[in-house]
Amino acid sequence: MVVSISDLNKDNAAALQVGRFTVYKESVSPYNGYTDDPRLGSTYHQHSSTVNVLNQPFTTEPQSNELVMVPLENRSSPTQESPSPHPVLYLNARQHHRRPSIYSTLDQVPHYAFYANTAAPGKLKKSRPSLNVLRYAIDESERVPPGGSEGSFPQETPDKPSDEEANVGNKPKSQPVRFGWVKGVMIRCMLNIWGVILYLRLPWITAQAGIGLTWVIILLSSLVTAITGLSISAISTNGKVKAGGTYFLISRSLGPELGGSIGLIFAFANAVAVAMHTVGFSETVRDLIIEYSGGPIVDPINDIRIIGVITVVVLLGVCVAGMEWESKAQILFFIVILISFVNYFVGTVIPATEEKQSKGFFNYKADLFLSNMVPGWRGEDGSFFGMFSIFFPSATGILAGANISGDLKDPAVAIPRGTLMAIFWTTISYLAISATIGSCMVRDASASLNDTLLSNETAGCEGQACRYGWNFTECYRAGDCTQGLLNNYQTLSLVSGFGPLVTAGIFAATLSSALACLVSAPKVFQCLCKDNLYPLIGVFGKGYGKNNEPAWGYLLTFFIAVSFILIAELNVIAPIISNFFLCSYALINFSCFHASVTNSPGWRPSFRYYSRWTALFGAIISLVIMFLLTWWAALIALGIVVFLLGYVTYKKPDINWGSSMQAGTYNLALSYSVSLTGVEDHVKNFRPQCLILTGPPNFRPALVDFVGTFTKNIGLMICGNIIMSDGKNIQQEERTSREVKWLNKRKIRSFYTSLSGDNLRDGARSLMQATGLGKLKPNTLFMGFKGNWQEDLPRNMDDYIGTIHDAFDINYGVCLLRLTEGLDISTKVEAHVNPAFENHEATETEKKEDSTETIEDMCSSHLVDEQASSIFQGKQGKKAIDVYWIYDDGGLTLLIPYLLTRKKRWRQCRVRVFIIGHQDTVEEERKEMLSLLSQFRLDFHDVIVIIDSEQAPLSENVKRFEDSIASYRLNDGLRDEATVQELRKDCPWMISDREMEQLKQKSERKIRLNEIIQEYSTEAALILVSLPVANKDSCPSGLYMAWLDALSHNLKCPTLLIRGNQQSVLTFYCQ
Repeated sequence: MVVSISDLNKDNAAALQVGRFTVYKESVSPYNGYTDDPRLGSTYHQHSSTVNVLNQPFTTEPQSNELVMVPLENRSSPTQESPSPHPVLYLNARQHHRRPSIYSTLDQVPHYAFYANTAAPGKLKKSRPSLNVLRYAIDESERVPPGGSEGSFPQETPDKPSDEEANVGNKPKSQPVRFGWVKGVMIRCMLNIWGVILYLRLPWITAQAGIGLTWVIILLSSLVTAITGLSISAISTNGKVKAGGTYFLISRSLGPELGGSIGLIFAFANAVAVAMHTVGFSETVRDLIIEYSGGPIVDPINDIRIIGVITVVVLLGVCVAGMEWESKAQILFFIVILISFVNYFVGTVIPATEEKQSKGFFNYKADLFLSNMVPGWRGEDGSFFGMFSIFFPSATGILAGANISGDLKDPAVAIPRGTLMAIFWTTISYLAISATIGSCMVRDASASLNDTLLSNETAGCEGQACRYGWNFTECYRAGDCTQGLLNNYQTLSLVSGFGPLVTAGIFAATLSSALACLVSAPKVFQCLCKDNLYPLIGVFGKGYGKNNEPAWGYLLTFFIAVSFILIAELNVIAPIISNFFLCSYALINFSCFHASVTNSPGWRPSFRYYSRWTALFGAIISLVIMFLLTWWAALIALGIVVFLLGYVTYKKPDINWGSSMQAGTYNLALSYSVSLTGVEDHVKNFRPQCLILTGPPNFRPALVDFVGTFTKNIGLMICGNIIMSDGKNIQQEERTSREVKWLNKRKIRSFYTSLSGDNLRDGARSLMQATGLGKLKPNTLFMGFKGNWQEDLPRNMDDYIGTIHDAFDINYGVCLLRLTEGLDISTKVEAHVNPAFENHEATETEKKEDSTETIEDMCSSHLVDEQASSIFQGKQGKKAIDVYWIYDDGGLTLLIPYLLTRKKRWRQCRVRVFIIGHQDTVEEERKEMLSLLSQFRLDFHDVIVIIDSEQAPLSENVKRFEDSIASYRLNDGLRDEATVQELRKDCPWMISDREMEQLKQKSERKIRLNEIIQEYSTEAALILVSLPVANKDSCPSGLYMAWLDALSHNLKCPTLLIRGNQQSVLTFYCQ
């Protein structure tokens, strides 16, 4: 599309729309970072705001009366009333102008917005330019260049904000209530853990098992919950967590099959738990009514039903009133429980009255403590596992905070900290109460004041109370004692300073647990309904109000709770609930284990204090405890999970969460690759799957070792060999076998494939298009740097550069590895040299005579035994890996060094990230990059901002560059385009004088960047530099090759020129 000045003057217009650009007629200093697109005319310049505000452009003289093209996303539509574009043009200048351009005005610097799923309300979602835009400089919406496809370009379109995104600007008037880790998680979990077992069963368990075994029971229960807490912490910090709690964590880790099934039964278990805690509360109220009024309201069973229904209606009203009211109620309950604890501990030091002594309370006694240390089993439940099965349900409240993850300010911080602190403090409280009550009370007492010893004579007196002047021998022998730890469940009320406060604590514990479950069940079920895994439940996913409250979910939970309250039998309800919670614990631990063991690069939790093996232990022990508690309830729970799993597996919902199941399937044998064909790729599971043009792998062992280091157990690696042949049989099968043996002996996990081709470019194109099976398909092309490009035939150099363009066309990332000593060691192993990689001059006769012998030599057994060493086989020590992340390629430039540092040889290396910046905003740019690295959960803390990239390079370096391309110059004297094309009809790699002049500044910037690299990275173990993307139509291959040489010239350490395919390979999201 060509527009002339007359097009603007015709209507006296100040601007004209050209595709996605607006052309303004004004005086401005355009930035000529990229050459003008020949299809748009040489008088047009793409105007970039990248250097016009904060930085000085390389060309400073104003170009009067020029047409300036402004991208559509950088300005508002001009009107006749506001002809000047400047106020709109620089609206977002601060964000876009921080780093001066090195390669292109279209190239974008690394930015948070490129990895975010959504944009701020009312703003356009920003996306990095695609490879086609960078290389063709065209309107994305008007045409698709070769190698592209419809829809291949990212569009900046308005995007609706999601629940997971923080609001930026245009904040809604009514903000939802968000809780911190104390109020939202810790207190909520502690209230759910403290329950009826603490007040009514812990003293009895202490009498049965003794203080020692009771502590073992408590600590074993806490071990299971602590391991689960660690797993929850790891999963919840591996990206942003939305609403849905346990279901969200499991489903996003293990996938919809297991996640959906456990989510449904977990929501159901929470709804039934409302009934269990309400029934416990109702029983206590009923006993008080009977005690003070002399009889029940109707009868004992119906009293529980009446009180329970009334209670759950009140609790539902608190929940419907909003999360803020529910949180206030929880705080009130928390305070009441703490007061009851203080009341109890104060009561233990108040001298016991004669009445309390008759009931077995004698204050702290050392010998009483020692006596109660050992077990005193009685009754049918008198065993360790019997006591464990009774106590463990009291520890199943650790998910109360995670279940409201959508109402937390920062779930990734709140869930780990709050959950683990709740487990710690509740464990301390259980241990303290068990030890103190066992030190104050005897196991049996009669409550009779007449059972005192009249003298110090203890003959015939049995029991510890004999030492304190009491004789309970008669009731002990008859087995009809009514008091003591073994006979009275209300011993905490007896010991406390004021008994009614303990009763209030029982009320607070039961009501708080019921309230927590009443909130958790609808929240979990709402998230499940939104995912549409099961039919006919979508209506329950709808939310109302500023907190997106699941009103229909509350109503469903209410009816489920009421239906179980009508059973009015606590012992019938409790076993099923405990098993459902344990099933959730087992899957949470397995989720953490599975995500860890798959070695997915997307598994980068910020919480590091976990282990895959402890998670596996937690999963196994949870399953064991399920069967120890109630085997039939465990079978029911597992049966439901299997049924729901089968349903979702059969339906195969069209969703993709990047689960660890997908990552695990990736590591299976090729026989399972068919199962992956229906699974879409996900950024969390991105792996660098590398196609390496090695020739025979033993020819370039350094290249093989380098790629094999970070792909081992992580990604696909395929060594490709392009064989120049005339179509004759050259024993490919035998050669493949030999090369695979060489790779296996070198302990390189790689495939090997060979392909016949006329030249490097044709063969490489065929390899890139045909290599791979299903998801086991390369996405990154690795090649050695062509160090002999000046001595080699120009045609071979052109094929080399053409291969890079072809890789971009096929949407590959490209990496070029350069070593000072070179990569090819074929002369050392005396094997045939593949002319596709290193062209040594030889006569046709010599090639024909040597072909058979060299093939036989290559296939000989001594090549298998010969293992040449390389620089990448040893430990790299404490050197630096320097990453020059000049422009955003989707994150591949950061992912490769991250994967390297996970390996033993590179573990001690530190990664330094270099970015281009401006002197006035150095600290701000550094903090922004550190924040982005932190969001990616990459442990890179050294960020260096380069502020002198705009300086002119040294004259000797410029001269060296010009000398390197002297043989590729046309020296046409600025002739017209038609003449130039005619001159290089058979030599497309030649460079015209006009192209040299237009691209002079870009060439100088490559030279200057090389000078900076030599200054900062002389002692680095590895240098990674962003590979520039050349405009395919306006940059000859000779000049592009010279750019690559200039960037990596005279670097003493290994250098990797790297460029992703402009698609994200890093993310900070959980789905």
